[in-house]
Amino acid sequence: MHWPRKLTVVRHGQSAGNVARDAAMQANVDRIDLSERDADVPLSELGCDQAGALGRWYAGEAPHERPDVLLASPYRRACETADLFRQAGGCAGDVPICFDERLREKEFGILDGLTSMGISSIEPQQAEFRRLLGKFYHRPPGGESWCDVILRLRSVMDTIALHHADRHVMIFTHQVVVLCLRYIIEGMTEAEILEVDREGDVANCAITEYAFDAEKGKDGGLLLVRYNVTAPVEQEDMPVTRAPDAIAGARG
Repeated sequence: MHWPRKLTVVRHGQSAGNVARDAAMQANVDRIDLSERDADVPLSELGCDQAGALGRWYAGEAPHERPDVLLASPYRRACETADLFRQAGGCAGDVPICFDERLREKEFGILDGLTSMGISSIEPQQAEFRRLLGKFYHRPPGGESWCDVILRLRSVMDTIALHHADRHVMIFTHQVVVLCLRYIIEGMTEAEILEVDREGDVANCAITEYAFDAEKGKDGGLLLVRYNVTAPVEQEDMPVTRAPDAIAGARG
């Protein structure tokens, strides 16, 4: 296996969906007030600022520390984060953004757009299934479990190893994808990754970084350097936002 010399995984900036979800939870309503499909939800104004801050932070790094491969979920909020990062000088201006549908948000199926209260009142059977199975294995009708996300991400890691060895790869994606990539790369168990999840949400535009370690395993491997780092946003005195992973439509 030929790994990149560095792999950086970034959750997108705060989205309009994150803001709408917070409002729905505060109002104790069943549905999030959004008219567009999940794939079309844009960044909020703060989310745009967070993405720019991330780019400016990397612009201050030495050239060899900046990514030279950009991969992104095709969802609008991830695409916008990647584009604003590049515009702010986070990488060379000619580095293309390569969209990969395998990096998309976890699909919630019939539960999409519902708050936790909405699931309990509108889809009580699914709420009970999730309680019994846990978020790792529960697959709502028309949606995905964490295991389904992990399955598609395993092939992403194979693609990265095949095409981007010895490069600095940066991925722009979603909260569940960040966690599931940790599960794969670090060889975690269900209990271990759910404990990471319980410890706190992945912040918007937070950095999770791996570096190649020749001493790790038989042929070397990726070693976690930092997780959920919000220094770029904090450096510019912007709010750090951590929209929680709701049972369904957190749209993270």
